[in-house]
Amino acid sequence: IKSPSHRQSASSAWRAGLRRRTMGISFTIIQFSKSIEKMTGTSSTTEGSNPQTKENVTSSSSQASHGAADMTRRMVCGGLAGMIAKTATNPLDRIRMLSQTGEHGTSTNPGSKKVTPFQLYRSILQNEGLPGLWAGNGANLLRVFPAKSIVFASNDFYRGAFGRIYWGSSSNESYSDLEHSGRKLPWSLSFLAGGFAGMSASAATYPLDLARGRITGKLAGPGGKKHYKGILNTMVVTVREEGVRALYKGVTPTLLGAMPYEGIKFGTVGVLERVFPRKEGDGSNSSAVLRKVMFGGAGGISAGILTYPNDTIRRLLQLQGSKGTTEHFAGYW
Repeated sequence: IKSPSHRQSASSAWRAGLRRRTMGISFTIIQFSKSIEKMTGTSSTTEGSNPQTKENVTSSSSQASHGAADMTRRMVCGGLAGMIAKTATNPLDRIRMLSQTGEHGTSTNPGSKKVTPFQLYRSILQNEGLPGLWAGNGANLLRVFPAKSIVFASNDFYRGAFGRIYWGSSSNESYSDLEHSGRKLPWSLSFLAGGFAGMSASAATYPLDLARGRITGKLAGPGGKKHYKGILNTMVVTVREEGVRALYKGVTPTLLGAMPYEGIKFGTVGVLERVFPRKEGDGSNSSAVLRKVMFGGAGGISAGILTYPNDTIRRLLQLQGSKGTTEHFAGYW
């Protein structure tokens, strides 16, 4: 029988060995945690950590959330602004598209006089009534909101990316951060950012643009009979009669035209902002809105005039092969 002193010494040895094993496991866990931190580039924010590190982490997360919120705001505002503008100008747009396509039912004999916008206006009212001035507006709104949202958001994204490369700024800085700091992109980079934004939006929403073009670009026949009855009907009929690829008729001039159109528009705005900078201390909201309206209008007019021939080709390619229209063109070139 073992003596009490022997049993006590064995128990002490067992406890000492347990402490050594526990310390060894703890040391292994600590070393493993440090290895993970080195690989991921992160650091623990436990009690007693460097306050400066905590501040940097908080600042980075705050900048990221601010950039995401700012982009969301610009997407929503850009989409709503586009819907309002397109609805207000749809009658003029309808007349323009009928002039481009020639699908207006008015005399087109070689010896006949040129059809005026006022004559087209009367033809629309006679054949389709007042709602005919807004034909295709539904498809336009479905397309415009995502398209304008993508344009405004992606333009800020591309401008921010180009700005960070140009100035060597932090990757956490958004375009609005760069703008508020007083830094302006060169017009060439503004042009590229706007062009890429336009191409991104056009590619994402093109089938809706084709449906809108076919609804708006054709005048109703005798008795008010329409060739296409709505967005879904237009897409279904197009796929059934011409195949799925027909949904992308005219996509080449659309994408090629989106680059110069949006590039010229946003590039013009960038140039005007540099030529007419905002005065120091002028924080008036009305002044800021007026500047945006004037600069945006000047950019839109410049882009529309310079890219109009390409837009005419795009509309003709969209309509060819549709109901009542024969194919005359083999492609963009």
